[in-house]
Amino acid sequence: MTNHVRSVFLIRHGRTSYNAAHKLQGQVDIPLDAVGEWQVKQTAAALKSLYVDRRPEINHRFIVCSDLKRAHATAQAFADVLGGIEPVDDRRVRERSFGDWDGHAVAELAERYPEDFRSWMESRGGELKYGAEPKEAVGKRGVEALEDWSTRAGDDTDLFVFSHGAWIAQTLQTLLGISAIDPTFSTVVSLRNAHWVRLVPMDNPDGTVRWRLLDYNHGPAIADTDEWERER
Repeated sequence: MTNHVRSVFLIRHGRTSYNAAHKLQGQVDIPLDAVGEWQVKQTAAALKSLYVDRRPEINHRFIVCSDLKRAHATAQAFADVLGGIEPVDDRRVRERSFGDWDGHAVAELAERYPEDFRSWMESRGGELKYGAEPKEAVGKRGVEALEDWSTRAGDDTDLFVFSHGAWIAQTLQTLLGISAIDPTFSTVVSLRNAHWVRLVPMDNPDGTVRWRLLDYNHGPAIADTDEWERER
């Protein structure tokens, strides 16, 4: 039987200027804005308080992140409060590419490509005509990364993976088998900035593992107030 980590956290990066302007980021390497830098500090403190300080029986934490600046900076904020751990970049954890649509405002896309934009909004694949990475491919590389790191990190470990909204949604639905039921990948909503998912493994009799969802779209308590998006 393969040993897996005790739990897996999938954390979305903090806010960027593109988030604030409602632009598709995709694989554009945009940094956190001032609000995002504040958000990730709140999330780092919350993760430490909830899952590190209260779980002294867990001896190890391992941090993996997308190699894009916004995700790496979010991971680094958590690493800084833990001390002694450095995030490991993994390109498999990158956001979904939206091809020619990367970097464009959603309102602009709706105006320039009304039919294809509507198709995308309705999960019918209109964005694929512009070179967007298929959702199935995002989920596949995401699950490959999680299966890799969840076995390599050690069974007395919590694994923290810092990534992006579409990546997390599509990886999670692939991992849990939801995409087989709903191939549009539209069952779950995208995480808010600097929010997280928590998963724990259950060993099956045949030696495989089933991942169970404990938390989705969880964030610090302050995220439920107007302070979360207040300009800084």
